[in-house]
Order: sequence, then structure tokens, then C-alpha cells
Amino acid sequence: MIDGLDVLAKSSGSDILAVMIGPNPQFEKYFARPQQWQAEFNALRHILLDCQLTEELKWRQPCYTFDGKNIVILSGFKAFCALGFFQGSLLPDPQGRLVAPGPNSRAAKMLRFTAMADIADSKAVIAEYVQAAITISRSGAKVDFSANKTVLYPLELDAAFANDNDFRAAFEALTPGRQRGWVLQFETARQSATRVARIAKAKDSILRGLGPHDDYKKSRVRR
Repeated sequence: MIDGLDVLAKSSGSDILAVMIGPNPQFEKYFARPQQWQAEFNALRHILLDCQLTEELKWRQPCYTFDGKNIVILSGFKAFCALGFFQGSLLPDPQGRLVAPGPNSRAAKMLRFTAMADIADSKAVIAEYVQAAITISRSGAKVDFSANKTVLYPLELDAAFANDNDFRAAFEALTPGRQRGWVLQFETARQSATRVARIAKAKDSILRGLGPHDDYKKSRVRR
């Protein structure tokens, strides 16, 4: 999670701010305050807004949408900052610059940056990736999750793991069957916000080492 957006989330009463085409004035103080990756965040923000994306707050991070659909999210980590593409695995990547957020990610892909110079040199390339992501979003193309039987995580779950190492460790300690059960429960939600809500609701059970059906089974035994 990018530090500094908690105030925005609390003041908005939601993790999603009102949709506005272009820059959102409620982000100005955030992007102006001193923080790690401040210059890089601002440079990436300008590139994204030049691509005619809408700026919103989701998962307490700046998220950029087109026609109401998530395209890319701006994230900061200790070693790098990144642009996370929600349908990144569908993007053409002739330069091989896209990387998965985690070993089990199958839809999301990231462009990572460690310095302003890299962003400046990559401005045209970034815009190409964004335009390709917009085209894919408008086409209605979706990642074929059935093509791979291994447990691969949706972006919303990766985002939750990025903010909570204990949660990640607990999930990865589950049996493969329990992991698949949770991922299936999350992925069947059509809306990203619903997936986020399901993950939040499941967190306590996952931390206790349970699968999606374990609580139900125990409740039947107690009757």
C-alpha cells in the first residue's frame, strides 16, 4: 500500500472516490507531499493522465480507469515503484518488461521503475502499454483462468498480500485445495469491489487456517 492515502480514504467514506475524468483534485496534496518515490509517482501520474484515464482511489492507491473499467494502478514498494496492469497477461510485451506481482499471479502484470531516468526514457513505451490495455479493455477480452489448473491469484488478492505479510503467509500455508477454493470464491465475483469485499470477509478464516467450507462444516457438527 502507498503510505499517505489513509486520510483520503477516511474523508471519502469509501475506498473509491467519485469518478472524475482526468486528475482528481483530492489527490493533489498526496502527490505534493514528500515521500519515497514522490518524483516518480508524479511523473507516472502525468503519463497516465495524458492517456485520458480517470483518476480514482481504490485499495487506498491511485487507480486509473477507462469507461469505468480498471486499467492500471500506481503502487510503491521499498525497492521500486510500479504500474500494475489489471489485464497485463493479455498485453503484448515484445521487450519483455512486464513482470508478475507474485509467483501465482496470472492476470496482473507490472512495469517496475527504480529511478526517474528510467521513467523518462520509458515515457513512450509506458503510453503504448496503456493504450494497448485500453484497447483490450474495450474489446471485452478476459484472461482465461481455466487454462491453468495451478492456484493463481487475482490482482485484488495480490494487493491484499502486498499490505499484509501475515495474510500472505497464512494463505500460502493452506492446502492447495483450500487455496483453490478461496480463489474460486473470489474470482466468481464479476465486480472488482465485490472481490475486495469477499477477500476482506475471508481474511479471518484464512488466518485461522480454514478453507471456504470449513466454518460451515464445523457449524453443522455443533448442531
